[in-house]
Amino acid sequence: MNKSIKWKLLLLVFVICYAGIALLPSLKVNVPSWWTKYLAPGSLNLGLDLQGGMHLVLKVDLDKAIENSLDFAANDLKESLREKKITIVRTSGATEGNKVVYTLPNAGSLAAVEELIKEEFSNLEAEVDATQGNFPRITLTLSAERVESIRKNAVDQALEIIRNRIDQFGVAEPIIVRQGADEIVIQLPGVNDPDRAMGLIGQTAQLEFKLVADDGGLDLNGMVAQVEQSGQWKYGQDIKVLNRLLADKLPAGTQLYFETRVDPQTMIETRMPLLVQGQIMMTGDMVADAQARIGGSFNEPVVSLDLTGRGSKIFAKVTSENVNKRFAIILDGVVKSAPVIREKILGGSAQISGDFTYEQASDLAIVLRVGALPAPVDIIQNLTVGASLGQDSINKGMLSGLLGTFLVVVFMLVYYRFSGFNANIALTLNILFLLAGLAALQATLTLPGIAGIILSIGMAVDSNVLIFERMREEFALGKTLKTGIEAGYDKALSTVVDAHVTTLITSLALFLFGTGPIKGFAVTLTLGISFNLFTTLFASRLFYDILFDKGMLKKPLKFIEFIKKPSLDYMRIKKFAFGFSAFFVLLGLLAFVQILRGQASMGVDFTGGSMLLYGAEKPFSLDEVRKVMTDNGLAAIELQKVTSENRLIVRTKKAEDKVSDLTDRISALLQEKLADKGFSLNSQTEIGSSVSSSLRAKALQAIGISLAGVLIYLAIRFNFHFGLAAAASTFHDILAVLGVCWLFDIEINLLIITALLTIGGYSLNDTVVVFDRIRENLQKGGNLRISEIINASVNEVMSRTLVASLTTLLPLISLFFLGGSVIHDFSFAMIFGIAFGTYSSIFVAGALLTLWEKQQI
Repeated sequence: MNKSIKWKLLLLVFVICYAGIALLPSLKVNVPSWWTKYLAPGSLNLGLDLQGGMHLVLKVDLDKAIENSLDFAANDLKESLREKKITIVRTSGATEGNKVVYTLPNAGSLAAVEELIKEEFSNLEAEVDATQGNFPRITLTLSAERVESIRKNAVDQALEIIRNRIDQFGVAEPIIVRQGADEIVIQLPGVNDPDRAMGLIGQTAQLEFKLVADDGGLDLNGMVAQVEQSGQWKYGQDIKVLNRLLADKLPAGTQLYFETRVDPQTMIETRMPLLVQGQIMMTGDMVADAQARIGGSFNEPVVSLDLTGRGSKIFAKVTSENVNKRFAIILDGVVKSAPVIREKILGGSAQISGDFTYEQASDLAIVLRVGALPAPVDIIQNLTVGASLGQDSINKGMLSGLLGTFLVVVFMLVYYRFSGFNANIALTLNILFLLAGLAALQATLTLPGIAGIILSIGMAVDSNVLIFERMREEFALGKTLKTGIEAGYDKALSTVVDAHVTTLITSLALFLFGTGPIKGFAVTLTLGISFNLFTTLFASRLFYDILFDKGMLKKPLKFIEFIKKPSLDYMRIKKFAFGFSAFFVLLGLLAFVQILRGQASMGVDFTGGSMLLYGAEKPFSLDEVRKVMTDNGLAAIELQKVTSENRLIVRTKKAEDKVSDLTDRISALLQEKLADKGFSLNSQTEIGSSVSSSLRAKALQAIGISLAGVLIYLAIRFNFHFGLAAAASTFHDILAVLGVCWLFDIEINLLIITALLTIGGYSLNDTVVVFDRIRENLQKGGNLRISEIINASVNEVMSRTLVASLTTLLPLISLFFLGGSVIHDFSFAMIFGIAFGTYSSIFVAGALLTLWEKQQI
């Protein structure tokens, strides 16, 4: 064997072996630790849309963190002054989030207060108002340094606390990362109880112990009802607001809280107002350990607390001084229990009871053991996919993918015979290397990522088709088998490289400026087209070289041909083509305007709100579901039935900063009113308005930058007019598909945006192939007019264009019919996009070049 061929073969074998090594952990094969340390860093991860789980985006309330820190410091100051026999009173009406106002009984203690603040409370800044004739007032604020420290560290602190909670919750391989200035992204694969997980993650867990005050016969229920009727406050809002509104009606130094109780039989929650003293006797900082146990008077789940040394002393002092009084245990502003102190309690132990289930007690013990969050966190995005739906997506994706690939393989074998076999080997290697690359990068494979694989397969086949069609032309000129094959590779090289580079520019722009799903698509596409260059230009050519070296390739290569030497005049009908295209472009522009106006069917990705997917055990009608929702005040929600799969899609679009609890209400109605249908929640998507606006902006930014990058590359590689025509043709295809989606009332979501990007990449690849042939024919010279050159070029690549479109459509058609409802709209958009992209590369892209003179091109 030729030495050069031998080295190339060794390199290919090495790459194949390494790809197999990298994929072994993904196949659930037990490998030693040194294997993953030195050979393969990890396994290929499935996205939540394929395996089920939760994706949450949390927003840390930094303003609340600052307010909490100021509250704690102000209370500490008050306690320190009380020990010095100085009494100060907090002025509730003047309190704001960033300041606390205290009133002193006389000016004589003012100097002592200022000295204590200066010596022991360096984080506080005090402004004194000692106007003659009025009680002295001290306004406390946090120092600028302390505020900056909180803003800098609160998110990191919250991230670590949430990480510890999740670790103790027992989720395998969670992803918890910071995003931006005040957001935390959490991915929990395989979570079976999303409600429990959300409660554990989002609970602030600020624990306070306060004595219950004598209400003196006050009608607390009536006072609360009066405030709620006025519309100034409602249950569920900040309890501090209620206390400010009732400040002049409650005894001095007291606060109102609610004690909640859940009936274990009916699970109905009742709430009773409870008056407690304002002074915090103990906090969660004094808890050393917390465990869920069975105990109490009725052998029920309770949370047992072990206190710190300081906490034990304070607890013993408080219980000895307040025998026969109730001691309220307050968690996140809600009284969990308020037992009566029967005697002095030594030993540093306490317990919280409150009609818990054992799971609730266990979760509460976790958050108390790990610590309180420095500030509340709002869930601004929640994507939950049930394990059954994830497995269903995998099964249907595998079935449709295998069938589509099988059809492509069979077609290549029939159409290109032996060369098709070579192309199939290269395609197999491309998929192997792509999956190995994702595993080596420990990337996550999602539904948009599968879209990237489909485009990669299409480009892999297309590259081989380009080469084979070049070979056909060379054989027609009378060249020998070996020189014809070599000429086919050599002459197709620039076209293959141009097509891949332009698609690579698009994928890099999407990766840099896109969001999570779009990034997954970009990573898969980037790896696919990179490995495709290797398998097409190196591996498949090496296969021919080995056969020639061994003397095994002697007979002429045989190809089938759809269209033999077409001689159509495309430029003659360019006005009709422009008119046809203008209709779809205008339709796309109209759709775009309607989208901006909010009149299109927009997914919750871009509007904010919720999309819920329910599975039913028995058939149901949309009318009976709609009646249940209308009768319960939910007439505004959108309902859609997936008949073939017996599923119900529920959409609610509300522009709120954080996600609502509407999901629980809808699920309860379906399970209560239509219990015989067996509805269960398969997946839910809840997105706040802040996230949806960011997704909109990034999607548009990614598309715009990718088109600009392609325009610049083609302007350099060809000239500006070629680049402008290619960008216009690509934009024309994207608008056409957008218009059709709007016309058919298809929901515009991130998956459809991914389809538009995929179509843009395919259309660009198709256009570049035509432009490469036009440029080649222009360089040959002659007296042909530009329209004649374009006609000849399009005719020469016609066979390749039709074959490439067919081989790309085969897996998409399979995906459309067998891929399931989750991917149905995506595959529809892709099928129309490929068809329209083929049309534009034949009738539009070249025709655009005729708008300039030949010498300019």
